[in-house]
Amino acid sequence: MMIIMHPGASKEQVENVIAAIEKQHLSSHVIEGVEQTIIGAVGESHSVAKEIFEALPGVLSVQRISQPYKLASRQFHEHDSVFPLDGFTVGGEEIAVIAGPCAVESHSQLLDIAHAVREAGANALRGGVFKPRTSPYSFQGLGEEGLKYMAEARAETGMPIVVEVMAVSQIEMMTKYVDVFQLGARNMQNFNLLRAIGETRTPVLLKRGMSATIEELLMASEYILSGGNTRVMLCERGIRTFETATRNTTDINAIPVLKKLTHLPVIIDPSHSTGDSAYVAAVAKAGIAAGADGIIVEVHNDPANAVSDGRQSLTPEAFAKMVKQVRAVAEAVDRRLASPLPLGEG
Repeated sequence: MMIIMHPGASKEQVENVIAAIEKQHLSSHVIEGVEQTIIGAVGESHSVAKEIFEALPGVLSVQRISQPYKLASRQFHEHDSVFPLDGFTVGGEEIAVIAGPCAVESHSQLLDIAHAVREAGANALRGGVFKPRTSPYSFQGLGEEGLKYMAEARAETGMPIVVEVMAVSQIEMMTKYVDVFQLGARNMQNFNLLRAIGETRTPVLLKRGMSATIEELLMASEYILSGGNTRVMLCERGIRTFETATRNTTDINAIPVLKKLTHLPVIIDPSHSTGDSAYVAAVAKAGIAAGADGIIVEVHNDPANAVSDGRQSLTPEAFAKMVKQVRAVAEAVDRRLASPLPLGEG
């Protein structure tokens, strides 16, 4: 439920409400506005009477949140969540551009791509160092060696780095290197991993499962939010349908639907949602027009010889062309692409 405090409620009154929430074996989540504080009481609250909190000093009203996802709901947090990420913001007027190789293959490969995407307009670098592959015989990633390459690329370009985490056991090591955890489609409902990520304060890019509904995606985000990690980005990366002309089916509908249901930023992945570089730019532009807060795109300097997902990877030249087109679409819908930090300020 949502406990709305009177404007000007004292710190002591807020603390008394939090104590009352915890007494009911619920967890409290506080949003401090300019004029008003809202406290979420989350957990099995159906049997808890609203009157317990309505009678407390400083409480203006108490409302039950109708959706099964509480903290992700716009009913709990009316305005878009906006948070800073190394020189730019996610979720506001700026549109994030995240780019890089599907897999970090070598030191030179990563640095070449990092500099190329930064010059083209990217403001964050993605790269896989642990790869969840369908076949156990496919390239599985470079592990910590790849993380070191990513950290070096960040130092040289100033871009924060986005890396997929696959297991709870990887979190401690990865926290030393990574600016944003990516939770891939296959791990969207890995609830132990979601809980563990929720206990960190590292921003998270949560990808929709390939057969997941929008509500299931939002419920997955609730696991992270309920742990206290509020910097969560949702990612539409295509869903599995009967259509075989593309790798997945891009659910463009999901973007405006999510923007209506949740305050969390929404990112679109045109690479995985199509599986074909010929369609990436078109879907990226469509996503921004539909209201996405950013794009995450796979870029490789030699797609034909990439160890992973070469077919859907753009060349640096194609990526640069796409960024110009995306910028024009952003401006048409009264938004702008986020600018990367000047070199030396990362």
